[in-house]
Amino acid sequence: MSASPDRVSRARRAFTLIEIMVVVAIIGLIAAVGIPTLYRMLHREGFGKTVGDVMDLCSAARARAILQGSTTQIVFRPKERRCELEGGDPAGAVTFGDDVEIEMLDVNLLEYKDADLARVHFFPNGMSDEMTLILRSDANEWRKISLEITTGLASLDSDPHHWR
Repeated sequence: MSASPDRVSRARRAFTLIEIMVVVAIIGLIAAVGIPTLYRMLHREGFGKTVGDVMDLCSAARARAILQGSTTQIVFRPKERRCELEGGDPAGAVTFGDDVEIEMLDVNLLEYKDADLARVHFFPNGMSDEMTLILRSDANEWRKISLEITTGLASLDSDPHHWR
């Protein structure tokens, strides 16, 4: 007595235990490789955290200006080693780590590195003031954050040879 064609086709469509184990093993390998990278991205520390937080603050200021249709400002306080979104949530303020030095803070071609206060404006049309912020870590890492005035977008450069 032979098996009915219906029963045979159902048996062929199912996955075997070995196939399922292979798929689970592949997913496990991908997770083992990807989770440490994801963890480092989400748990930034020190110099990288400061740089990332300033970049995030610039993006938040630009978005607020466009979405609310009004000029938004980031207030830099170089002597206090911090910056914040004016009128924003105090939790969104960025305090520069002890391992971070401000090497340059130019706004509209004026140097504010040693000033008490510097304001960077983001406008509803997406434009912004010109800003260049160069940060240096204790480990002699350098990062340049600059705003493109016609788009208000922040860019990050880590190669000092490109800055001249």
